[in-house]
Amino acid sequence: MAGDSILKTVNASYSYLGKFPALNGVTVDINKGDRVAVLGANGSGKSTLLFMLAGLIYPDDGTVSFMGEPFVEESFSDAKFRASFRSKVGIVFQNSDVQLFSSSVEDEIMFGLIQLALPEDIAKLRLEKYLGLMDIAHLRLRHPQNLSVGEKKRVAIASVLAMEPEILLLDEPTAGLDPRTCRKLIDTVFELGEQGRTIISSTQDTHIIQEIADRAIVLGEDKRVARDAGICAILEDKAFLEQHNLIHVHAHRHDGKVHVHPHEHPSRHHPHPEQR
Repeated sequence: MAGDSILKTVNASYSYLGKFPALNGVTVDINKGDRVAVLGANGSGKSTLLFMLAGLIYPDDGTVSFMGEPFVEESFSDAKFRASFRSKVGIVFQNSDVQLFSSSVEDEIMFGLIQLALPEDIAKLRLEKYLGLMDIAHLRLRHPQNLSVGEKKRVAIASVLAMEPEILLLDEPTAGLDPRTCRKLIDTVFELGEQGRTIISSTQDTHIIQEIADRAIVLGEDKRVARDAGICAILEDKAFLEQHNLIHVHAHRHDGKVHVHPHEHPSRHHPHPEQR
């Protein structure tokens, strides 16, 4: 849906504590229905950009807009804007511990549904749907903080998906997930994209992006947008990927000769079996 801008930053810069640069003059334009992967090495500003698009932080310079309207922290004092934004934009954090606070998995998912003021029967249907989707129904009465890293991640994802936001922001979505749940999440993200949802995922795992995104925004180590293009164009440019620390060159000796091959970086949180 080209031209149907839904989230946008213009020359946005941000520094933590006013002295640690995280973004430097970043301009991105997300259209309704886009499936975007934000790529970059550690420290390039991927999470910071997602937090800005989610209205959790605000640029020191430049602007961020929602549905064509620039907003700042004070915008959320307007109840109408706040309700509209929070019902349409959902974010799953890389670290699930900062997202989970209720006394049970069931209450965690229900909290957001209650904030949406859904009728009780609809809320309960969504609860069961997303408990099942993320395979956590057996954990419904458990305290989230007593779960494994992977289980916490599934609860955090379920709690956001249950609100069925139009725009879904995923910060390193496969971090800490076992292979089966990772596969289920990728399939779910693909299906949501097919339904017309806007999905923005930050990752450095180039193995998954062709399934969850059509477009990539690459942030360089200078905290600027290095490239904004289709996924295939980005992945086929091995020199560009190496330059921006998304793949590395690996050398090994075979039959008395040294062979050099580019290798993609798997996520530093590559899916692994959960500790039960």
